[in-house]
Amino acid sequence: MVKNRKELIIYKALELCLLNGYENVSITDLQSALNMGRGTMYYYFKNKDEIYIEIVNRFFLRPKQEMLRMKDDIRVPEMIDALLRYFRFLEENLMELEQRNINTSNVIMLLYSAYRRFPELYRRAHKLYATEQSMWLRALRNSMIAGEVRRDIPLEETAALFTQVKDGYDAGRSGMQMDFNMVRRQYQLLYSLISAQQK
Repeated sequence: MVKNRKELIIYKALELCLLNGYENVSITDLQSALNMGRGTMYYYFKNKDEIYIEIVNRFFLRPKQEMLRMKDDIRVPEMIDALLRYFRFLEENLMELEQRNINTSNVIMLLYSAYRRFPELYRRAHKLYATEQSMWLRALRNSMIAGEVRRDIPLEETAALFTQVKDGYDAGRSGMQMDFNMVRRQYQLLYSLISAQQK
């Protein structure tokens, strides 16, 4: 639940940027949508770029970074659970928006625009992606040692597959609503294919 003016600005900016693209949203648009004075907005953020950077950090990069702080002995089921918690966080925050017609293209394009405009955000996102893949590799090795997954699977390729599950949400699937249950089903399918119980 959005509780204060700063939160209102962040969530409305997220909504407008998702629907219209960063380049097409001005401070005036945001001010009008919130019925808020310009001075109030500048009290919290010095410009539009600062708001945009906060959106990407708050909803995408910081939660991912927190999710990836896991113990060394993590196994595949725990890794899946952690990523699903990350997606639940994203889903819950998208549900705070007035407009519920956000689709996969909106999110991908928002991030693409942010990473193109702010190279530091891209470097952080790229580092998190590499960290996630190495954690999948660790989780697979640990699960293999524990006898939970088959010993004949190619570890690096399988880690890449798990990392890329959510990459299916790309701009080419425009119009598709955010279906986080699909991510869960894909993780479960992949895990069932490599399970030691698989015959």
